[in-house]
Amino acid sequence: MEARPRGIRRKTYYAMKMKRAVHLLFYKRHREPGVKGWELRRRLGSDYPRVLNLLDDYLDRLDLAVKTVFEEEANPPDKPTLEQLDRARFYITLKGSITPRETKLIGWRIDDLAALAVALGFIISKGGKAPRKDVEDLLRVKLPSWRVELNLSRFLRSGYLIEDENGQLYMGWRTRAEVDPKRLVDLLLETEAKPEKEERPQTAA
Repeated sequence: MEARPRGIRRKTYYAMKMKRAVHLLFYKRHREPGVKGWELRRRLGSDYPRVLNLLDDYLDRLDLAVKTVFEEEANPPDKPTLEQLDRARFYITLKGSITPRETKLIGWRIDDLAALAVALGFIISKGGKAPRKDVEDLLRVKLPSWRVELNLSRFLRSGYLIEDENGQLYMGWRTRAEVDPKRLVDLLLETEAKPEKEERPQTAA
C-alpha cells in the first residue's frame, strides 16, 4: 500500500503522478486515443481520479480538459464509483474551439469534417440514432458514393460513430467527449439560414 503523502512531500507526490498521467494520456499507444481507468489505476494507484482532477485544473489555463467517457453506460453517472471509472475512458480534448486555419493541423480535410458534422447533426435530430442508409443518402447529396463509404468507415473506426447489428448509427464515445450536440445543431442551423438571407432580393428604398 502506498504511503499517504504529507506537506511538501504531498506536492512532489502529486506532481510526479500528474507527469506520469500526462505521458499516458498524451501519447497514443492504442488504435484509439485515451486511456482506460483500470490502466491509470495500475500505473498511478487507486487515487488516480484525484490526480486527473489536479491535471484538469492545470490544463484549464491551456484551454484543454480531461474528459471522462463511459462507453458502456447509456446514461453517464453523476457520481461514478471507482469501479465505473475503471471501465471509463479518459481523454484530453480542447475546451474551446479552433480556428479554420488550425483545423488543417488535425489531419482531416475540410469536406470530411463537414461530412462528420452533417452526419452527427442528422443523428441528433433523429433522437440519437439513424439508419446508416439514411445517413449515406444525405451525404451523397454533396459527396460521391466512394467518399461517403470512406468517411463513414473512418468515423466508425475513430470512435465518432457506432453502428449496431441492425445498421443503426449512434454517436460514438469520441463524439460525446469532443462535441457539444446543442452547439453543433445551432451552428448547422445558422449555416443553413445564411444562404437563404443572401438569396432574398433586396427591395428598393
